[in-house]
Amino acid sequence: MGSKLIVFVVLGVASLLLHSSKATDYEVGDSTGWKAPSDSSFYSTWASGKTFTVGDTLKFTFATGVHDVATVSKSDYDSCNVAGQSNVSTSGPTTITLSAPGTLYYLCTFSDHCSRGQKLSITVVASSTPSPSAPSPPGTPPTAPSSSPSSSPPPPSSSLSPPPPPSASSSLVATLALVFMSLAISFMHYL
Repeated sequence: MGSKLIVFVVLGVASLLLHSSKATDYEVGDSTGWKAPSDSSFYSTWASGKTFTVGDTLKFTFATGVHDVATVSKSDYDSCNVAGQSNVSTSGPTTITLSAPGTLYYLCTFSDHCSRGQKLSITVVASSTPSPSAPSPPGTPPTAPSSSPSSSPPPPSSSLSPPPPPSASSSLVATLALVFMSLAISFMHYL
């Protein structure tokens, strides 16, 4: 009975270690979702203290027809310029995969929502292990989903580039988990 408990504990710890090595899925605004907030600094407060990494995802949860999410330039973000945005997702919820390091800007194009604080600026850092594939040309902006049939690029989640490789720490964690599981199975065999 005691050896079985040890095996379950070891397997539980291993699964927790493996789970912690995955990319992070962020729900923008947490339980509030993506809507015009009562506090204009709500989304900047939400993003502060978070480290966004290439491969993470942002899920913008909003009601279709009431809000949208546009990926915009810094100047459009700063001035809440909602006119003529071509990289807009109008169907909620929308999930965007962070595909490149850099600062990204998002806002809602509905009436005064941006000026009321429905906008988000984040900085994405590279994963801890450089990609073996060719790097993107400098200055290539990441893309987000678009619902309009325009010449805008496809959403990052459907791009042809491979996903970012696991970090060295992810590989180490996975290896240690397998070693612990092997030891646990061997230990059970000898009891």
